[in-house]
Amino acid sequence: MVKLLQPYHLVTISPWPILISFIIIIILINIVNFFHNYNYSYLLIYLIIINLCLFEWWRDVIRESFKQGYHTSKVIKGIKLGIILFIISEVFFFISIFWCYLHIFLSPSIDIGLNWPPKNILGFNPYYIPLLNTIILLSSGITITWCHYSIFLGKKFNSIIRLFITLVLAIFFTIIQYYEYQHSSFSISDSVYGSIFYIATGFHGFHVIIGTLFLFINFIRIFNNNFSSIHHLGFEIAAWYWHFVDIVWLFLYLIIYLWSI
Repeated sequence: MVKLLQPYHLVTISPWPILISFIIIIILINIVNFFHNYNYSYLLIYLIIINLCLFEWWRDVIRESFKQGYHTSKVIKGIKLGIILFIISEVFFFISIFWCYLHIFLSPSIDIGLNWPPKNILGFNPYYIPLLNTIILLSSGITITWCHYSIFLGKKFNSIIRLFITLVLAIFFTIIQYYEYQHSSFSISDSVYGSIFYIATGFHGFHVIIGTLFLFINFIRIFNNNFSSIHHLGFEIAAWYWHFVDIVWLFLYLIIYLWSI
């Protein structure tokens, strides 16, 4: 029998997609339970479980690429197209949030006193913590690009150092964002301003955490010699995602922090 070679990779049967789908449904139910009963114990358990499943799924994909060699040039093009479409969907997600904000900001209703921000809402000074976070996140975009060029040149040590700097900046950003929330004079329930502010910055912060985990996995892979100068798709996807996070924050800073004063 002649084995027909084809450039595509048909993935093996995997339990992770269907399992993660069920866990996501359970997490959403527990989020509703948290909002009503302030009980987050089960939510934390299922968040840990879904992270373990994602880790196993990532492990399988890495094995298919690095050890089994299934990621041919045709497969890589398909993965890149999928990631591009995913990022486009994320762009429209944040566009909906910005649309909501601008709708209220440009024409505040009488219910909030025709003012923006509403009365008794003391917003953040955009030239303090928000500006610091902007500098940190844009700097991380520079260091990850610097790391990318180091991988192209085959300089492992330089790429490890530069990606480590990126991770430090990412974690620093998240800590400062948490500090900002702790010292905020308003909450998510304080009028439409508080709701939109925390939804916009909170979802961005969630994306930053996901991107940080993505970069951390790539940090381990670089350390273990999983990448070469011509084959580093995992890192490339992580860099695309991180640049997307940078651009979204830039719009957040300009519209929600700077333009609102």
